[in-house]
Amino acid sequence: MEVARRLVPEFIEKLVPYRPGKPIEEVQRELGIQQVVKLASNENPLGVSSEVPPAILEAMASIHRYPDAGGLVLRRAIADKYCTTVENVILGSGSEGIMGNIARTFLHDDDEALTSEGTFVGFHIIVRSQGIKVRTVPLRKYSFDLGRIAEAVSPKTKIIYLANPNNPTGTIFDHAAFESFIGQVPPHVLVLADEAYFEYTRRSEVFPDSMTYRYDNVITLRTFSKAYGLAGLRLGYGLAHESLISHLLKVKLPFEPNSLAQAAGLAALKDQDFVEKTVALNEREKDGMYEALEKMGLNFVPSHTNFVLIEMGDEKIVDRISSELLASGVVIRPLRSFGLPTCFRITIGLPAENDFLIERLREAVS
Repeated sequence: MEVARRLVPEFIEKLVPYRPGKPIEEVQRELGIQQVVKLASNENPLGVSSEVPPAILEAMASIHRYPDAGGLVLRRAIADKYCTTVENVILGSGSEGIMGNIARTFLHDDDEALTSEGTFVGFHIIVRSQGIKVRTVPLRKYSFDLGRIAEAVSPKTKIIYLANPNNPTGTIFDHAAFESFIGQVPPHVLVLADEAYFEYTRRSEVFPDSMTYRYDNVITLRTFSKAYGLAGLRLGYGLAHESLISHLLKVKLPFEPNSLAQAAGLAALKDQDFVEKTVALNEREKDGMYEALEKMGLNFVPSHTNFVLIEMGDEKIVDRISSELLASGVVIRPLRSFGLPTCFRITIGLPAENDFLIERLREAVS
């Protein structure tokens, strides 16, 4: 359409939208099958804490009212958890919602963002939708190469995006690498530490929890979508110096997240036993997944998250296996859109789901 072509900037025309894993209902309808196991989106197979549904029901009595625009109750609870103040916390519709606010607040003109290849594609889409260039350096053994990223900083670099653990590879960088890196980054460059899978790796002795450093130019992002099981409500939070948060609050939509999400987040935060149960299940099932993949002779990357990346070495093999698994009722995530076309990603599910996947995968690779 000529009008659209004239209205839409070229960088939007060229943008490829984020494509999530197919919903179970869509696979059932398309293929005419009933049993479908979705292991594509890194969701919590245990669901949510038992504290969450009653909190949502109570909040529903007030859905004719606008939400707390400042999200102060939940922000205070998060601040207390991390021994900081409410001025250091921002909420958003998932951590991606906060990424969008960061891009709108801090990126303009000929600024550039810097990150790694083979990381979360959502960051690329958000930044490029602002007409901002994203520069990348290659992964090193499926991990962020912080040394090369530090070397790649230029006068135009405004934001550096680090996913730790990284999605979709499941790898982390350690204390020494982070401390060396941050010492080379100019103080006017923002470091965006995306720790969406923090709960799955927080006990690792080598994981550099960015909140223990409290650098003025670091913004930490975390989410309720993964270990807390609130993916359907889209709730995330950011932690940073109050001066950065104050500017983000100017850009943030005033009634986001919605009241049900805020109530659910507050309830979920109180039930850390559920998080511990989630992590324990994930570790047990991940060990079983490793054993099965080794028996099949498949190359995989040891993961610090609730998913595992498998390297097939051939894009066509990935396409074939993905199609065959889908036809048999298993949804996995091919990683072409992440810049890793010879790989696919499997979420760790419930024992029965993992057994079903392993059985179908064994048939596909044989």
